[in-house]
Amino acid sequence: MNQPVSALSRSELEERLSALSCQYEDVRAKGMQLNMARGKPAASQLDLSMDLLHLPVDCTLEDGTDARNYGILDGISECRKLFADLLGLKPEQIIIGGNASLNTMFDTLASLVLFGTQGHKPWGRLQYEGHAVKFLCPVPGYDRHFTMCEELGIEMIPVPLLEDGPDMKMVSELAAANEDIKGIWCVPVHSNPQGVCYSDETVRALASMETAAGDFRIFWDNAYAIHHIYEEKSVLNIIEECEKAGHPDRPYFFFSTSKITFPGAGVSLISSSDANIKELKGHMKAQTIGHDKLNQLRHVQFFKTPENIRLHMKKLAGELRPKFDMVLNRFDAELKGSGLLEWHNPKGGYFVSVDTLPGCARRTVKLAKEAGVTLTEAGATWPYGKDPNDRNIRIAPSFPTIDELEKAVDIFILCVKIAGIEKLLEK
Repeated sequence: MNQPVSALSRSELEERLSALSCQYEDVRAKGMQLNMARGKPAASQLDLSMDLLHLPVDCTLEDGTDARNYGILDGISECRKLFADLLGLKPEQIIIGGNASLNTMFDTLASLVLFGTQGHKPWGRLQYEGHAVKFLCPVPGYDRHFTMCEELGIEMIPVPLLEDGPDMKMVSELAAANEDIKGIWCVPVHSNPQGVCYSDETVRALASMETAAGDFRIFWDNAYAIHHIYEEKSVLNIIEECEKAGHPDRPYFFFSTSKITFPGAGVSLISSSDANIKELKGHMKAQTIGHDKLNQLRHVQFFKTPENIRLHMKKLAGELRPKFDMVLNRFDAELKGSGLLEWHNPKGGYFVSVDTLPGCARRTVKLAKEAGVTLTEAGATWPYGKDPNDRNIRIAPSFPTIDELEKAVDIFILCVKIAGIEKLLEK
């Protein structure tokens, strides 16, 4: 189906839909159970980190502290140094958290709602006083970011995600015009789901733009900073750029090893200005005595150096590349030129973002589910689950085996064709 389907006559479309529907019923009768819903590492990826479970051998830290006991609120110095060297950060501007940066992001956002920051009013008090606290959300984006805002009563404003990052003309105008706009979500490298990498111009613009809110914050979720599959990509250091621009407190930088070692037993971090780190540690003292130092030490003893982490990531890329190759090659073979589907060719990360014909994403996901393939819900990549054009779907190729993935992608393609031709026949 490599010719534009829209060029077919009505009778040709009906004939093609009839044939596709027969194929679909045959597939549905098989009762398959396949899953491409979330970016979970496959068992073969997790196997690469199994030696980590046999560490630590020695629990004494460099400063003589016993890692098995209480203390060290901001994480062991060895772990802060390892990830500072990897990511171009300062060890003293890092707090090592638990197994997921999602927790750290939520806690940080919640602290702004409860306590405010650097002398500004708590966002929750502003809400009580009748202000609609707002966040800018590049779309398509990460559904869990949107869930956090919704949970905390923060209104979300979608802004287009372009090939070099958020639409900075729109972002700058909105942030400068409304003091209720308090922040923006950013996934700067191999974004979820499109795989976009921010340009230098975009990073500088985010760092330097004027904002009506003095407490405007950039939530810099650098989850895929080193998750390269086809090509290594990097972006400017947002903390350094904000310092240069005179807005040192603007960024919160997040990272984790969730898809590097074990998603349920990794380490996360937040990095920011000295003032922000001091403020966050002040809140943490009421919440915890410290995160899992033994797990931090395990990661230090397992990786030892940033270069070893990069070598580990190349092994993970070797596991992922055949799956991405297969998905993208199948799309090319079956849908290129048809007009039924557009897709991005990511250089890294965990997802392939696709756009159906307008009005077809929900129908495609429903058809796939009934045929035994679970996908992320259509609309999940937009705030409140409302994709205004009902087009975007996030494909997660990482978890299934290559054989399962091939079956799932072929079913997905079949559903795309059916939903698209149905929509054309409606017109």
